[in-house]
Amino acid sequence: MTEPSPARHTPRVFSGVQPTGNLTLGNYLGAVRNFVALQEDDSVERLYCVVDMHAITQPFKPAELSGAIRQLTAAFLASGLDPAKSILFNQSRVTAHAELGWIFNCVSRLGWLNRMTQFKDKAGKNRENASAGLYVYPNLMAADILVYRATHVPVGDDQKQHLELTRDIAAKFNNDFGVPDFFPQPEPLIPPESARIMSLRDGTAKMSKSDPSDNSRINLSDTADAIAQKIRKAKTDPEPLPSETAGLTDRPEARNLVGIYAALAGTSADAVLTEFGGRGFGDFKPALADLTVEKIAPIGEEIRRLSADPGHIDTVLADGATRAAALARPIMDEVYETLGMVGGGTA
Repeated sequence: MTEPSPARHTPRVFSGVQPTGNLTLGNYLGAVRNFVALQEDDSVERLYCVVDMHAITQPFKPAELSGAIRQLTAAFLASGLDPAKSILFNQSRVTAHAELGWIFNCVSRLGWLNRMTQFKDKAGKNRENASAGLYVYPNLMAADILVYRATHVPVGDDQKQHLELTRDIAAKFNNDFGVPDFFPQPEPLIPPESARIMSLRDGTAKMSKSDPSDNSRINLSDTADAIAQKIRKAKTDPEPLPSETAGLTDRPEARNLVGIYAALAGTSADAVLTEFGGRGFGDFKPALADLTVEKIAPIGEEIRRLSADPGHIDTVLADGATRAAALARPIMDEVYETLGMVGGGTA
Protein backbone atom coordinates (compact mmCIF):
# COMPACT_ATOMS: atom_id res chain seq x y z
CA MET A 1 0.00 0.00 0.00
CA THR A 2 1.32 3.45 -0.91
CA GLU A 3 2.00 5.56 2.13
CA PRO A 4 -0.20 8.67 2.31
CA SER A 5 1.80 11.86 1.84
CA PRO A 6 0.30 13.79 4.79
CA ALA A 7 2.09 12.67 7.93
CA ARG A 8 -0.79 13.74 10.16
CA HIS A 9 -3.23 11.19 8.71
CA THR A 10 -3.31 7.64 10.04
CA PRO A 11 -3.31 5.08 7.21
CA ARG A 12 -6.97 4.11 7.10
CA VAL A 13 -9.12 2.21 4.59
CA PHE A 14 -12.83 2.88 4.13
CA SER A 15 -15.30 1.19 1.82
CA GLY A 16 -19.08 1.00 1.74
CA VAL A 17 -21.56 -1.36 0.09
CA GLN A 18 -25.28 -0.77 -0.37
CA PRO A 19 -27.73 -3.28 1.15
CA THR A 20 -29.67 -3.75 -2.07
CA GLY A 21 -29.81 -7.53 -2.42
CA ASN A 22 -27.57 -10.55 -2.27
CA LEU A 23 -23.88 -10.01 -2.87
CA THR A 24 -22.82 -11.74 -6.06
CA LEU A 25 -19.74 -13.60 -7.17
CA GLY A 26 -18.79 -10.38 -8.95
CA ASN A 27 -19.00 -8.39 -5.71
CA TYR A 28 -16.92 -11.01 -3.94
CA LEU A 29 -14.14 -11.33 -6.52
CA GLY A 30 -14.09 -7.64 -7.39
CA ALA A 31 -14.25 -6.19 -3.88
CA VAL A 32 -15.00 -8.26 -0.78
CA ARG A 33 -12.16 -10.71 -1.24
CA ASN A 34 -9.81 -7.73 -1.35
CA PHE A 35 -11.35 -6.35 1.86
CA VAL A 36 -10.48 -9.63 3.55
CA ALA A 37 -6.92 -9.64 2.18
CA LEU A 38 -6.33 -6.14 3.55
CA GLN A 39 -6.87 -7.49 7.06
CA GLU A 40 -3.40 -9.03 6.88
CA ASP A 41 -1.85 -5.54 6.90
CA ASP A 42 -1.58 -4.49 10.54
CA SER A 43 -0.24 -1.05 9.58
CA VAL A 44 -3.63 0.22 8.41
CA GLU A 45 -7.02 0.65 10.08
CA ARG A 46 -10.07 -0.67 8.19
CA LEU A 47 -13.73 0.38 8.20
CA TYR A 48 -16.34 -1.46 6.11
CA CYS A 49 -19.77 0.10 6.08
CA VAL A 50 -23.26 -1.01 5.09
CA VAL A 51 -24.34 2.26 3.49
CA ASP A 52 -28.05 2.16 4.29
CA MET A 53 -28.45 5.94 3.90
CA HIS A 54 -27.40 5.61 0.28
CA ALA A 55 -29.93 2.79 -0.14
CA ILE A 56 -32.87 5.15 0.44
CA THR A 57 -31.91 7.53 -2.39
CA GLN A 58 -34.01 5.35 -4.70
CA PRO A 59 -37.37 3.61 -4.17
CA PHE A 60 -37.18 0.98 -1.42
CA LYS A 61 -39.41 -0.98 0.94
CA PRO A 62 -38.83 -0.17 4.62
CA ALA A 63 -40.04 -3.63 5.64
CA GLU A 64 -37.19 -5.15 3.62
CA LEU A 65 -34.36 -2.76 4.46
CA SER A 66 -33.50 -4.11 7.93
CA GLY A 67 -33.29 -7.64 6.56
CA ALA A 68 -31.06 -6.47 3.71
CA ILE A 69 -28.72 -4.71 6.16
CA ARG A 70 -28.37 -7.88 8.22
CA GLN A 71 -27.97 -10.05 5.13
CA LEU A 72 -25.13 -7.92 3.79
CA THR A 73 -23.45 -7.97 7.20
CA ALA A 74 -23.78 -11.75 7.29
CA ALA A 75 -22.19 -11.93 3.84
CA PHE A 76 -19.29 -9.75 5.01
CA LEU A 77 -18.71 -11.99 8.02
CA ALA A 78 -19.12 -15.22 6.06
CA SER A 79 -16.60 -14.01 3.48
CA GLY A 80 -13.97 -13.59 6.18
CA LEU A 81 -14.25 -10.04 7.48
CA ASP A 82 -13.34 -10.24 11.15
CA PRO A 83 -14.86 -7.67 13.57
CA ALA A 84 -11.72 -8.00 15.68
CA LYS A 85 -9.60 -6.82 12.73
CA SER A 86 -11.99 -4.48 10.89
CA ILE A 87 -14.78 -2.13 11.97
CA LEU A 88 -18.12 -3.33 10.53
CA PHE A 89 -21.14 -1.08 10.94
CA ASN A 90 -24.12 0.44 9.18
CA GLN A 91 -23.94 4.06 8.14
CA SER A 92 -27.12 5.36 9.76
CA ARG A 93 -25.85 4.43 13.25
CA VAL A 94 -23.06 7.02 12.98
CA THR A 95 -24.67 10.44 12.64
CA ALA A 96 -21.41 12.10 11.65
CA HIS A 97 -21.92 10.78 8.09
CA ALA A 98 -25.10 12.85 7.69
CA GLU A 99 -23.58 15.87 9.44
CA LEU A 100 -20.54 16.03 7.19
CA GLY A 101 -22.67 15.14 4.18
CA TRP A 102 -24.69 18.34 4.66
CA ILE A 103 -21.56 20.42 5.06
CA PHE A 104 -20.20 18.95 1.84
CA ASN A 105 -23.48 19.85 0.12
CA CYS A 106 -22.39 23.40 0.84
CA VAL A 107 -18.80 22.87 -0.33
CA SER A 108 -19.40 20.83 -3.49
CA ARG A 109 -20.36 22.71 -6.68
CA LEU A 110 -23.36 22.06 -8.93
CA GLY A 111 -21.08 21.86 -11.93
CA TRP A 112 -19.18 19.01 -10.31
CA LEU A 113 -22.35 17.07 -9.59
CA ASN A 114 -23.68 17.66 -13.09
CA ARG A 115 -20.72 15.70 -14.42
CA MET A 116 -21.47 12.61 -12.34
CA THR A 117 -22.40 9.87 -14.81
CA GLN A 118 -23.93 7.55 -12.20
CA PHE A 119 -26.77 10.00 -11.51
CA LYS A 120 -27.60 10.07 -15.20
CA ASP A 121 -27.49 6.28 -15.37
CA LYS A 122 -29.61 5.72 -12.24
CA ALA A 123 -32.12 8.50 -12.88
CA GLY A 124 -32.57 7.50 -16.50
CA LYS A 125 -35.28 9.25 -18.50
CA ASN A 126 -37.19 10.10 -15.32
CA ARG A 127 -34.56 12.56 -14.12
CA GLU A 128 -37.00 15.24 -12.93
CA ASN A 129 -38.62 12.75 -10.56
CA ALA A 130 -35.33 11.49 -9.10
CA SER A 131 -34.75 12.31 -5.44
CA ALA A 132 -32.46 15.14 -4.41
CA GLY A 133 -30.65 12.53 -2.35
CA LEU A 134 -29.69 10.63 -5.49
CA TYR A 135 -28.29 13.83 -6.98
CA VAL A 136 -26.13 14.70 -3.95
CA TYR A 137 -25.23 11.03 -3.33
CA PRO A 138 -21.56 11.70 -4.24
CA ASN A 139 -21.30 14.36 -1.51
CA LEU A 140 -22.47 11.84 1.10
CA MET A 141 -20.01 9.32 -0.31
CA ALA A 142 -17.25 11.89 0.17
CA ALA A 143 -18.42 12.38 3.75
CA ASP A 144 -18.37 8.62 4.35
CA ILE A 145 -14.69 8.60 3.45
CA LEU A 146 -13.48 11.89 4.89
CA VAL A 147 -15.32 11.74 8.21
CA TYR A 148 -12.65 9.16 9.12
CA ARG A 149 -9.90 10.92 7.17
CA ALA A 150 -9.55 7.68 5.24
CA THR A 151 -6.38 7.63 3.17
CA HIS A 152 -7.25 4.69 0.91
CA VAL A 153 -10.49 3.53 -0.70
CA PRO A 154 -10.98 0.18 -2.50
CA VAL A 155 -12.96 1.13 -5.61
CA GLY A 156 -14.14 -0.38 -8.85
CA ASP A 157 -14.18 1.33 -12.24
CA ASP A 158 -17.70 2.62 -11.66
CA GLN A 159 -16.68 4.53 -8.51
CA LYS A 160 -13.48 6.20 -9.70
CA GLN A 161 -15.32 9.39 -10.65
CA HIS A 162 -16.86 9.67 -7.19
CA LEU A 163 -13.46 9.28 -5.55
CA GLU A 164 -12.12 12.08 -7.74
CA LEU A 165 -14.99 14.25 -6.50
CA THR A 166 -14.09 13.32 -2.93
CA ARG A 167 -10.56 14.57 -3.55
CA ASP A 168 -11.91 17.80 -5.07
CA ILE A 169 -14.18 18.39 -2.07
CA ALA A 170 -11.33 17.73 0.37
CA ALA A 171 -9.06 20.16 -1.46
CA LYS A 172 -11.75 22.87 -1.65
CA PHE A 173 -12.60 22.56 2.06
CA ASN A 174 -8.92 22.77 2.99
CA ASN A 175 -8.38 25.78 0.73
CA ASP A 176 -11.61 27.67 1.45
CA PHE A 177 -11.21 27.55 5.21
CA GLY A 178 -7.44 27.98 5.39
CA VAL A 179 -6.71 24.56 6.87
CA PRO A 180 -4.09 22.93 4.63
CA ASP A 181 -3.99 19.16 5.04
CA PHE A 182 -7.18 19.09 7.17
CA PHE A 183 -8.59 16.32 4.98
CA PRO A 184 -6.31 13.92 3.11
CA GLN A 185 -6.41 13.21 -0.59
CA PRO A 186 -7.62 9.58 -0.45
CA GLU A 187 -5.99 7.20 -2.88
CA PRO A 188 -7.83 4.44 -4.77
CA LEU A 189 -6.97 0.84 -3.99
CA ILE A 190 -7.41 -1.15 -7.20
CA PRO A 191 -5.75 -4.56 -6.99
CA PRO A 192 -4.03 -5.40 -10.30
CA GLU A 193 -5.69 -8.82 -10.37
CA SER A 194 -9.17 -7.39 -9.73
CA ALA A 195 -11.69 -9.47 -11.64
CA ARG A 196 -14.48 -7.92 -13.70
CA ILE A 197 -17.18 -10.56 -13.61
CA MET A 198 -19.91 -10.44 -16.23
CA SER A 199 -23.42 -11.87 -16.44
CA LEU A 200 -23.77 -15.60 -16.99
CA ARG A 201 -26.47 -14.82 -19.57
CA ASP A 202 -24.70 -11.99 -21.38
CA GLY A 203 -20.93 -11.72 -21.41
CA THR A 204 -21.09 -8.03 -22.36
CA ALA A 205 -23.09 -6.99 -19.24
CA LYS A 206 -21.71 -6.75 -15.72
CA MET A 207 -22.96 -9.36 -13.23
CA SER A 208 -25.54 -7.44 -11.21
CA LYS A 209 -27.68 -7.87 -8.12
CA SER A 210 -30.46 -6.02 -9.92
CA ASP A 211 -30.65 -8.20 -13.03
CA PRO A 212 -34.19 -9.63 -13.27
CA SER A 213 -32.80 -13.09 -14.05
CA ASP A 214 -31.38 -14.91 -11.06
CA ASN A 215 -29.59 -17.23 -13.50
CA SER A 216 -27.47 -14.28 -14.63
CA ARG A 217 -25.46 -14.34 -11.40
CA ILE A 218 -24.00 -16.48 -8.66
CA ASN A 219 -25.23 -15.17 -5.31
CA LEU A 220 -22.97 -15.70 -2.31
CA SER A 221 -26.01 -17.16 -0.56
CA ASP A 222 -26.63 -19.78 -3.27
CA THR A 223 -26.54 -23.46 -2.36
CA ALA A 224 -24.03 -25.81 -3.96
CA ASP A 225 -26.75 -27.25 -6.21
CA ALA A 226 -27.87 -23.79 -7.33
CA ILE A 227 -24.29 -22.77 -8.13
CA ALA A 228 -23.64 -25.90 -10.19
CA GLN A 229 -26.93 -25.52 -12.07
CA LYS A 230 -26.25 -21.87 -12.94
CA ILE A 231 -22.80 -22.72 -14.27
CA ARG A 232 -24.25 -25.55 -16.38
CA LYS A 233 -26.83 -23.13 -17.83
CA ALA A 234 -24.36 -20.30 -18.43
CA LYS A 235 -24.37 -18.98 -21.97
CA THR A 236 -21.48 -20.14 -24.16
CA ASP A 237 -20.66 -20.52 -27.85
CA PRO A 238 -20.12 -23.71 -29.87
CA GLU A 239 -16.36 -23.36 -30.34
CA PRO A 240 -13.77 -25.11 -28.12
CA LEU A 241 -11.65 -22.98 -25.82
CA PRO A 242 -8.57 -21.47 -27.46
CA SER A 243 -5.05 -22.13 -26.24
CA GLU A 244 -4.23 -18.42 -25.84
CA THR A 245 -6.15 -15.43 -24.51
CA ALA A 246 -6.03 -13.73 -27.93
CA GLY A 247 -8.49 -16.39 -29.04
CA LEU A 248 -11.08 -15.06 -26.57
CA THR A 249 -11.50 -11.83 -28.54
CA ASP A 250 -15.11 -11.45 -29.67
CA ARG A 251 -16.10 -14.37 -27.43
CA PRO A 252 -17.44 -12.52 -24.35
CA GLU A 253 -19.13 -15.49 -22.67
CA ALA A 254 -16.07 -17.71 -23.04
CA ARG A 255 -13.83 -14.91 -21.79
CA ASN A 256 -16.07 -14.40 -18.76
CA LEU A 257 -16.12 -18.06 -17.73
CA VAL A 258 -12.35 -18.36 -18.16
CA GLY A 259 -11.94 -15.19 -16.09
CA ILE A 260 -14.14 -16.57 -13.31
CA TYR A 261 -12.11 -19.78 -13.22
CA ALA A 262 -8.83 -17.86 -13.12
CA ALA A 263 -10.03 -15.54 -10.34
CA LEU A 264 -11.31 -18.38 -8.17
CA ALA A 265 -8.20 -20.49 -8.74
CA GLY A 266 -5.86 -17.57 -8.11
CA THR A 267 -4.20 -18.02 -11.49
CA SER A 268 -4.14 -16.35 -14.90
CA ALA A 269 -6.40 -16.77 -17.91
CA ASP A 270 -3.34 -17.98 -19.83
CA ALA A 271 -2.80 -20.75 -17.28
CA VAL A 272 -6.45 -21.79 -17.52
CA LEU A 273 -6.22 -22.00 -21.30
CA THR A 274 -2.99 -23.97 -21.11
CA GLU A 275 -4.99 -26.60 -19.22
CA PHE A 276 -8.29 -26.42 -21.10
CA GLY A 277 -7.34 -25.08 -24.55
CA GLY A 278 -8.81 -27.19 -27.35
CA ARG A 279 -11.46 -28.66 -25.07
CA GLY A 280 -15.15 -27.89 -25.26
CA PHE A 281 -17.45 -26.43 -22.64
CA GLY A 282 -18.70 -29.93 -21.92
CA ASP A 283 -15.36 -30.46 -20.18
CA PHE A 284 -14.79 -26.95 -18.90
CA LYS A 285 -18.16 -26.21 -17.30
CA PRO A 286 -18.10 -29.17 -14.87
CA ALA A 287 -14.59 -28.19 -13.76
CA LEU A 288 -15.71 -24.56 -13.30
CA ALA A 289 -18.83 -25.69 -11.39
CA ASP A 290 -16.74 -27.84 -9.03
CA LEU A 291 -14.30 -25.00 -8.37
CA THR A 292 -17.06 -22.43 -7.81
CA VAL A 293 -18.91 -24.75 -5.43
CA GLU A 294 -15.68 -25.40 -3.52
CA LYS A 295 -14.95 -21.69 -3.06
CA ILE A 296 -18.42 -20.16 -2.73
CA ALA A 297 -20.81 -22.76 -1.27
CA PRO A 298 -19.17 -22.64 2.22
CA ILE A 299 -19.78 -18.87 2.26
CA GLY A 300 -23.47 -19.48 1.55
CA GLU A 301 -23.68 -22.03 4.35
CA GLU A 302 -22.14 -19.55 6.78
CA ILE A 303 -24.49 -16.78 5.62
CA ARG A 304 -27.46 -19.01 6.41
CA ARG A 305 -26.03 -19.90 9.81
CA LEU A 306 -25.39 -16.27 10.72
CA SER A 307 -28.76 -15.12 9.39
CA ALA A 308 -30.47 -17.46 11.81
CA ASP A 309 -29.08 -15.32 14.66
CA PRO A 310 -29.98 -11.68 13.86
CA GLY A 311 -29.18 -10.68 17.43
CA HIS A 312 -25.53 -11.56 16.88
CA ILE A 313 -25.43 -9.52 13.66
CA ASP A 314 -27.00 -6.54 15.43
CA THR A 315 -24.39 -6.80 18.17
CA VAL A 316 -21.59 -6.75 15.59
CA LEU A 317 -23.10 -3.66 13.93
CA ALA A 318 -23.67 -1.85 17.22
CA ASP A 319 -20.13 -2.51 18.42
CA GLY A 320 -18.73 -1.40 15.06
CA ALA A 321 -20.79 1.78 15.14
CA THR A 322 -19.47 2.64 18.60
CA ARG A 323 -15.90 2.23 17.39
CA ALA A 324 -16.55 4.15 14.16
CA ALA A 325 -18.24 7.02 16.01
CA ALA A 326 -15.26 7.28 18.35
CA LEU A 327 -13.05 7.93 15.30
CA ALA A 328 -15.48 10.28 13.57
CA ARG A 329 -16.62 12.51 16.45
CA PRO A 330 -13.27 14.27 17.16
CA ILE A 331 -12.90 14.96 13.42
CA MET A 332 -16.42 16.43 13.27
CA ASP A 333 -15.64 18.57 16.31
CA GLU A 334 -12.67 19.97 14.39
CA VAL A 335 -14.89 20.57 11.36
CA TYR A 336 -17.42 22.57 13.40
CA GLU A 337 -14.65 24.57 15.05
CA THR A 338 -13.11 25.29 11.65
CA LEU A 339 -16.48 26.55 10.35
CA GLY A 340 -17.07 28.74 13.40
CA MET A 341 -20.13 26.79 14.53
CA VAL A 342 -20.23 27.29 18.29
CA GLY A 343 -21.02 24.02 20.02
CA GLY A 344 -21.81 22.28 16.74
CA GLY A 345 -22.48 18.57 17.00
CA THR A 346 -22.79 18.46 20.79
CA ALA A 347 -26.56 17.90 20.99
